[in-house]
Amino acid sequence: MKLLVIKIETSHEVEDALTIYAQDNLNALGTEARKRSDFEQAGWLHDSTVVEMDDIKDLPKDMQFMAYFDEEADKDALVKKFNDKLQELKGYGLNIGDGKISTSYIADQDWNTAWQKYYHVIDFSRHLAIVPEWEDYKPAFKDQQLIKLDPGLAFGTGNHKTTQLAMMGLERAMIKPMSVVDVGTGSGILAIAASKLGATDVMATDISDESMTAAKQNFALNDLNNIRVQKTSLLANVDGKFDIIVANILAEILLDLIPQMDAHLNQGGQIIFSGIDYLQLPKIKKALDDNNLKIDLTMRQERWIGLSITRKDQ
Repeated sequence: MKLLVIKIETSHEVEDALTIYAQDNLNALGTEARKRSDFEQAGWLHDSTVVEMDDIKDLPKDMQFMAYFDEEADKDALVKKFNDKLQELKGYGLNIGDGKISTSYIADQDWNTAWQKYYHVIDFSRHLAIVPEWEDYKPAFKDQQLIKLDPGLAFGTGNHKTTQLAMMGLERAMIKPMSVVDVGTGSGILAIAASKLGATDVMATDISDESMTAAKQNFALNDLNNIRVQKTSLLANVDGKFDIIVANILAEILLDLIPQMDAHLNQGGQIIFSGIDYLQLPKIKKALDDNNLKIDLTMRQERWIGLSITRKDQ
């Protein structure tokens, strides 16, 4: 099997936006970011690492973003969609770098593990650490929970600021055993975090078959049996209500989710959003207000916004 590779010469400022767009909107099989800083920082490690920058082939000016698709995908259509997205991001004031897009085809196995050298333990918080399956890690605290992860074709590694904002919201919300639904689960990282933090019942939804497969593998890796999965668009056809709804999705997709939430949120429940560029926050606020919802807490890291939301009458 071959993969179609869409490579974009761009800026690290748009890594999260392109990743979420490729996965949620274009159903990419996987994504990868190759940043100049990866190589520069490797030379700062207190070990025997030696990095000769002049010897590195195709060293990016800032970042090369790669999205992987089935070889039968419409190459020209994908290039146009990525170019349109870059122009949209530029309009938000983000640096898109050169914005040059190229395409190629590679054998699936050539890429499958090459990126792993840049993915390491994320000591996220007092309560959580994200640990790649191939790394050995001892918790910083006896009760620190480990999220073991093999993100496969990079459906979510925990490195993205949007994921970390969502995890911060989960930690704050999980004050007792609760039920949680993770909308657009990707690798399943937020569903796993909820379970590790003490959720009694977790539902994980996604529209992508590849995400469903990756999530199930990661749930098994963590030996969790309280997470259910359902392939669906957002919360369509999902039965039941939850104490917490968490969604790390681009703002335009969150706008479609907001009208669905009242029917799936328990009385006194909380909603956690991430994946919102700060320039798109006014649209989200208006949609929440129109649906009897209010923002209780706003979290921000660089351009990215995370929200904790409840009903107005709570």
